[in-house]
Amino acid sequence: MAHVLGYHASRDFVPLYAVYSLLFADHGVTAAQISVLFVIWSLTSFVCEVPSGAWADSFDRRRLLVLSAVIYATGFTSWALWQSFAGFAVGFVLWGLSSALMSGTFEALLYDELVERGAPESYPALIGWAQSTALLANLAATASAALLLHVSGYQLVAWTSVAFAVVQGVLAATLPVSHRARHAPRQGATEIPGGLVETEEAASQYVRMLRAGLAESRRHPDVRRVLLLAATMVGLTAYDEYFPLVARAHHVATPTIPLLVAITVAGQAIGTALTGWSARAGGRTVGAVLGAGAVLVSAGALVTPYAGFVAIGIGYGMLNNAMLVGETRLQDTITGPARATVTSVLGLLEEVVALLVYVAFALASHALGFPALVALLGVPALVVAAAVARWLPGRASLATATVEDS
Repeated sequence: MAHVLGYHASRDFVPLYAVYSLLFADHGVTAAQISVLFVIWSLTSFVCEVPSGAWADSFDRRRLLVLSAVIYATGFTSWALWQSFAGFAVGFVLWGLSSALMSGTFEALLYDELVERGAPESYPALIGWAQSTALLANLAATASAALLLHVSGYQLVAWTSVAFAVVQGVLAATLPVSHRARHAPRQGATEIPGGLVETEEAASQYVRMLRAGLAESRRHPDVRRVLLLAATMVGLTAYDEYFPLVARAHHVATPTIPLLVAITVAGQAIGTALTGWSARAGGRTVGAVLGAGAVLVSAGALVTPYAGFVAIGIGYGMLNNAMLVGETRLQDTITGPARATVTSVLGLLEEVVALLVYVAFALASHALGFPALVALLGVPALVVAAAVARWLPGRASLATATVEDS
């Protein structure tokens, strides 16, 4: 699985992550317009999320991951060549489409590959390590952003990001996964010589998978509950996009900001690496971790930037651990054939919550600074933590329910 981890890590070796909000601000984009760009990003993912999940349940998942990487690289190219609000908006549309194609597709491919190998119980630990390696790549990219800015400004940062997006496409094309993991079970499909499926049959397969995934998301009680809880956990942490602007609000010099953001990335990496250990935690424990993390991030946003970003890093690591436990709990609840579609429903709901966050930031940015806005988001996060403590099902109980259903 080293190749899989390498592929997933390459997605986040993007120096632009640490400074793109600063790039926007330095090219005349206002605080409200920056939030509008984030809204455009979320809306694109929202529109494309579930259709792309059904696509991943109908066609070759590995090819979709290659296409995702190509679109990803094109988006960053737009930012390198067209540095205005319109150019940044185009880049976010392409990024949103790319993320939708990868979301659900990668998780379904990985889970089904582990099922094929007889080790589905390894999924939480492996997805945790995948997230951690991606974050370590992000950490290296974030630290390198400071050097790249010093050497040649935003242009070098942008083109380096394009280059690593291309690398991700190469790694996606060579993922060593089985046919079973690349293709969801085809119900009623008739294949012709060469392994090709007739166009009409492929279209009906797409519709069947879309319906199956949406039906399971609505009608399966555990799936529906975990979808809502996991989506709110993830969506409410959309404020990470504003961390560089929090540092700037505390009068940190631009070349130093990527180093502070790197602290939050390090916290994420540690938190996700511990997912295999925390995957069996009950709802109360997950809720407590989520609540404590929200408090630390809120407090860190308000105090002096250096100690504050240490608190943000620790808190954000706790939040990411809780979020990933929720997402892995979803994979345990899915019993139907449309795994990628159901996972994409989660991505859609996450985008809905994130979209609300971005709209709120855009409207309130005229009255409050970014540190205060980030801090205030801790309030609804605490409400979600209480809901998680009460309603998130334990992994053991899900396993028992699955056995009884069978």
